[in-house]
Amino acid sequence: MKALSTKSKIVFLSTFPPTQCGIATYTQDTIKGIADVYGKSILCEICELVDKPKIKPTQAFTLNTKNRKEYTTVAEEMNIDKSIKLVHIQHEFGLFGGNYGDHLLDFLNVIKKPVTFTFHSVIPNPNDELRTFVKLLLRYSHSVFVMTNQSQEILVNDYGISKELITCVPHGTHVVVYETPFSAKKKFDIQDRLVLSTFGLLGEGKNIETGLKALPKIIKNTPNVLYLIIGKTHPNNIINGVDAYRNRLEQMVDDLQLRDNVRFVNEYLDTAHLLEYLKATDIYMFTSKDPNQAVSGTFSYAMSCACPLVASKIPHTLEVLTSDSGILVDIGDADQFAEAAIQLLSDEKRREEMGINAFRKTRASSWENVAITHMNTYKKLMDKTYEIKYSYPAIELAHIKKMTTELGIIQFSKISVPDPSSGYTLDDNARALIAFCMHYKLTEDKDDLPYILIYLDFIERCQKPKGNFMNYIDENNREHLEQNAAANLEDSNARAIWALGTVVSHSAILPDSISKKASKCLLNALKWSENIQSPRSIGFATKGLYLYHSTIPNLYVAAIINKLNAKLLSNYEIHTSKNWKWYENYLTYANGILPESMLYAYLVTNKPIYKKVALESLDFLTSKMFLEDNFRVISNKGWYQKNTEPHPYGEQPIDVSYTIQTLNAFYNVTKSPEYKQQMKTAFNWFLGKNHLNQIMYNPVSGGGYDGLERENVNLNQGAESTICYLTARLIMENLKATDSKVIPLSKSRTTMAIHS
Repeated sequence: MKALSTKSKIVFLSTFPPTQCGIATYTQDTIKGIADVYGKSILCEICELVDKPKIKPTQAFTLNTKNRKEYTTVAEEMNIDKSIKLVHIQHEFGLFGGNYGDHLLDFLNVIKKPVTFTFHSVIPNPNDELRTFVKLLLRYSHSVFVMTNQSQEILVNDYGISKELITCVPHGTHVVVYETPFSAKKKFDIQDRLVLSTFGLLGEGKNIETGLKALPKIIKNTPNVLYLIIGKTHPNNIINGVDAYRNRLEQMVDDLQLRDNVRFVNEYLDTAHLLEYLKATDIYMFTSKDPNQAVSGTFSYAMSCACPLVASKIPHTLEVLTSDSGILVDIGDADQFAEAAIQLLSDEKRREEMGINAFRKTRASSWENVAITHMNTYKKLMDKTYEIKYSYPAIELAHIKKMTTELGIIQFSKISVPDPSSGYTLDDNARALIAFCMHYKLTEDKDDLPYILIYLDFIERCQKPKGNFMNYIDENNREHLEQNAAANLEDSNARAIWALGTVVSHSAILPDSISKKASKCLLNALKWSENIQSPRSIGFATKGLYLYHSTIPNLYVAAIINKLNAKLLSNYEIHTSKNWKWYENYLTYANGILPESMLYAYLVTNKPIYKKVALESLDFLTSKMFLEDNFRVISNKGWYQKNTEPHPYGEQPIDVSYTIQTLNAFYNVTKSPEYKQQMKTAFNWFLGKNHLNQIMYNPVSGGGYDGLERENVNLNQGAESTICYLTARLIMENLKATDSKVIPLSKSRTTMAIHS
């Protein structure tokens, strides 16, 4: 593929903010998702649909849908722009002029770009005229997006549309940092209330009356309930300045004596403010009365903010809302709404479980994941000579800092809430120390130094008199626990040496007190490190010792590196065969550290055998993990045994990160473009290039998701996965810079530094 000299453009025909309507907001969020994931190579533009001439157009194109001539004029303007690769029409029958909006055909007859649609309405049981018109639209595009499986089935069964033309993508949702409603209520000073809410542009279809009619019975059971009715009235419902619908609701509140229990938030809230209200909600009341409403953005957003729901039975809720995340009730039945709400208000544990289930179900529909689904379809329609590239998200430290206390970094997290009962491990604090050293080198942000010191102090505290380390300290600050006696601690001890070596290698920019403390701990561990046996432990320790030796040359350290890697070389010679160039009869986790260790041994000793094995074993490893343009993580379900087929599912971020770190080490030495490309391919796994087409991080907080399973992402954001994602992201940031001091592998010297 040839690289893009300019960004490819996708033009959306749609209403757009500041117009207040659901399709405008949907289009805005879709475009932001695409820009966040693919903005490096894709530019989205708007052809704004208006119903009267616009004096000062703000978008690339404007189409007055009441002026039939503009349909052809706008199409001709788009045809001239060679950078436009696709036109995406947000379709609702009422948006366009004519019968069923058939003036749109004037545009379709002229446009020469590939076209796709999103059908926001899919009407069941169509008459012949409607069926014929919809089929005609799809003859121009051969592609359409819908948001529910039911809409897809209607198109197939009622309209005779081929399923191959349809992409089903759920209504997008915003990624939020999970928190309990009690925590979120603090922002609004309503911690003493149990909160019901509903939101959206108010109108008859919202059927807020049902919620208000249910409220007296709910109040009898729960007197401190507060019903938040969030949102302005739809502009179309305000006639001559009179807001009749809201006035009627206000009167109903007075008639039912609900003033102490109802609060109108009569604002068009920005997204961030709206999501805070939803996170503070104990139960979301979805009261819509349209039995044919195919999809609801408000319903989706409520689920994504971990709201348990009491919802009217419409096609969207019937398809998505299961009994583990909410209760379905008949449209307009106030008694059923009241009874369902009372059930949930009386059971806090059930509400929490429902909310978490709702939250988990909607992670796949984040706007970033929706963008990936869109792009996978776009690529089938667009000119294939252009490469679509992922954009790298901003580097975020919020979650890792949230996981860190004065003692160290907490081991596990329940979604994004740190779990102090899981305690603290040497492993995680060593990883965190490495990551923060990398971040400090990149940014020179002084706020990093207290965290570096916390993680270093944890390692120092774990060190025993003989130089080795304990691995676990519990939430009560106790050290002498079974976990430190029973576990095989070689890997965690060796990681500590790696982290200490990393600190020393950054001594030029770190305070002397920090560098000296790390150096002292590492030197105290040397005697223990001589006797390491486990292959991965040898690799971790070698990396730390190499970083130390590259900064402070030490013959004893060099001798230990040689001794350890002689053991690793022996392992290789025992297990290697014609088709298995490896150190063991299986591939497990962090495999890249083994060839990386051989590389460091060569750089220290100049022994050709280490170089040969380093390159040979890395080639073998990458042949198992890089298949065509895809990256396959070694499954943790039984690992990859020699002479067997690997399990296809069960992927963890740690192996992605270690692979990138190894490739980075080899790239820094050899400058081989193949290693650089493989690093990008591997990192794309985090960005959604995986079998579920889902991002593997929280873009708001920087939390890393714990694993990728066959059908779902493990949304817990523990220390290991978060640090592994951060480390990989920092390496990709550094990759942009050119290292002018790189020496080819064939001419390397023992003093050459390879940065972690």
